[in-house]
Amino acid sequence: MTADPLAEHVPAGPVPSSAEGVWLLDLVKVMAKLRGPGGCPWDAEQTHTSLAKHLLEESHEVLDAIDSGEPERLRDELGDLLLQVAFHAELAREVGDYDIDDVARGIVAKLVRRHPHVFGDVDVEDAGEVLVNWEKIKEVEKGAQGVEEDIPVTLPALARASKVQRRAAGFGFSWRSPEGAFTKLHEELAELESATSADDQSQVEAELGDVLFATVSVARQLGVDPEQALRRTTTRFATRYEQMRARATVEGVDLESLDEAALLAYFRAART
Repeated sequence: MTADPLAEHVPAGPVPSSAEGVWLLDLVKVMAKLRGPGGCPWDAEQTHTSLAKHLLEESHEVLDAIDSGEPERLRDELGDLLLQVAFHAELAREVGDYDIDDVARGIVAKLVRRHPHVFGDVDVEDAGEVLVNWEKIKEVEKGAQGVEEDIPVTLPALARASKVQRRAAGFGFSWRSPEGAFTKLHEELAELESATSADDQSQVEAELGDVLFATVSVARQLGVDPEQALRRTTTRFATRYEQMRARATVEGVDLESLDEAALLAYFRAART
């Protein structure tokens, strides 16, 4: 065994700018070696199905790294996610379905087709119009689709609602301004409040769903990813809650004994 196994298979030192992308080629080679004769028993046993859970896990770790704001951590997690792509492509290459180059070629062609404002003569006003055009071009390529068709039901609910709304916007159904979206949100909140007095849990659930869906509409109008916004708010709440609980322990305060106003004031004081 060499002192540095990496040096045996990939070049040392920084990659020249003229050779940008060479490490991607080395990743493909290393992946093939891991799967090949004399390679790793664990890697050799994997299938598309067995790797699915790892792809999901690595995707969530990338999201967590993005929220952390730590560039090196994000770089590392993106590497783990890239490994999953290379792994699946290697599995496909071995049985003659496609290889990593086919994967790259396909996405390059798609990006060129769906960015006519960059590679063609189409004009757009903003990023929102880009997303709407994307759905229109997709419909031309694949034919008419139902508004939920091929959108995974396993997506987080806010992300799925956003994707459904974006597709509907591609068909022309969308609020024309943030004001319209805000008006609808206020309307749904009033209906939810009214439903809570009717003692009908199914109706309350339906109205709450409408509020969340309307909130996603507002997020789209404001150019905010609702899934990311809620994820970050949850993290901020958890941090502030732990600060409040630590302060209550030190001061001997029983949080359950506080009324709503006092509890909120204590929470606000603890987070400062």
